[in-house]
Amino acid sequence: MSATEATEIVKPDNAPLINEESDDGDEEGQDVVAANGEQKKKKKKKKPKKKAKAGVKQTDPPTVGLSKIFTDGIYPEGETQEYINDNTWRTTSEEKRYLERMNLEDEENTYNNIRRAAEVHRVVRQYARRTIRPGMTMTEIANMIEDGTRALVEENGFESGIGFPTGLSLNHYAAHYTPNAGDKKVLQIGDVLKVDFGVHVKGRIVDSAYTLNFEPTYDNLLESVKAATNAGVRASGIDARLGEVGREIQEVMESYEVVIGTDTKRVKCISNLNGHSIHPYRIHGDKSVPIVDNGDPTKMEEGEYFAIETFGSTGRGRVIEEGEVSHYAKIVDAPHVPLRLVTAKSLLKTITTSFGSLPFCRRYLDRLGESKYLLGLNHLVSQGIVQDYPPLVDNPGSMTAQFEHTILLRPTRKEVVSRGEDY
Repeated sequence: MSATEATEIVKPDNAPLINEESDDGDEEGQDVVAANGEQKKKKKKKKPKKKAKAGVKQTDPPTVGLSKIFTDGIYPEGETQEYINDNTWRTTSEEKRYLERMNLEDEENTYNNIRRAAEVHRVVRQYARRTIRPGMTMTEIANMIEDGTRALVEENGFESGIGFPTGLSLNHYAAHYTPNAGDKKVLQIGDVLKVDFGVHVKGRIVDSAYTLNFEPTYDNLLESVKAATNAGVRASGIDARLGEVGREIQEVMESYEVVIGTDTKRVKCISNLNGHSIHPYRIHGDKSVPIVDNGDPTKMEEGEYFAIETFGSTGRGRVIEEGEVSHYAKIVDAPHVPLRLVTAKSLLKTITTSFGSLPFCRRYLDRLGESKYLLGLNHLVSQGIVQDYPPLVDNPGSMTAQFEHTILLRPTRKEVVSRGEDY
């Protein structure tokens, strides 16, 4: 029985007529004769008010697409920070406010795309942070994060989906590791795990990362890198010089020490890893954000998106390429080279139609039904059509940590789109 339906009460012929009351209060109706012969007003039962539908709620684990929760299409704004020094005027500038309103209304430039991607990232990572525990395999962790991302962003080709493969680099592996098929690696209690994944909506990619540990030895390492990333975010802004951002990051990170048994090690910035600008459908843009003071005078500009990404290490503070490759991406301006291998031609078509310039990994090719593709993939790499990204490692025995946020340099203020309650 719906809320708008009423039940008809049938009384015997000899039953007295009585007043009926509703929960919503009385309303006078027609005159009736009561059992004692007196004329009274019959109180008419009011129909109950129709209750508003409860909003759709997220499940645990998260599986509900965000468009079903944010039905108005407006997604949460990230943390905003006002510009400083010569750019404080931007906060109250009518011209800049107008420009922001125009951007919001523009389908291509609207901030709602990056905010939707950021909200997916927050919900998925917060579930992952609660769930990841020693004993899980790297493949289980990657699938959990990627399944949640696909569901919440409502994966739809180049409209929305995964921004790049889930990085799950352990210990002295700093970046660019995700499990390939058959990988049996299991998370251990003494491991330091970097979780780095991306989400895109219409090519606007949110790139954000954090580090987990499960015993306290390396707490200070994690704290130093988290603090350094926040320092980099604060130092970033319109007209900020990239080298100066790097100086702020380095100053904070290298002020920390880690005590390992009887040894005390100063945390080092991994000097040959950087943050970067982000372009539509391209995770690495044309600007690098150093994490050391390298003197780069290049300025950040209005409207740019950046990944402020820092890495710290108890090792030498530099990484080299080492290990089995899992990450790849088609090169945007790749040369047109005749391909002799039939498998390479077929694979290139799959890569172009499924990923475009977005990074991918071998597991994603497996998921698409590709098989026996490694020879063709290596051929595409050798011909300069696809770029491979081997794991990046510091010296064995050292530990590395990573934190990262995506920021948007809006006309009036800076927005840390990936900020959440967790970091």
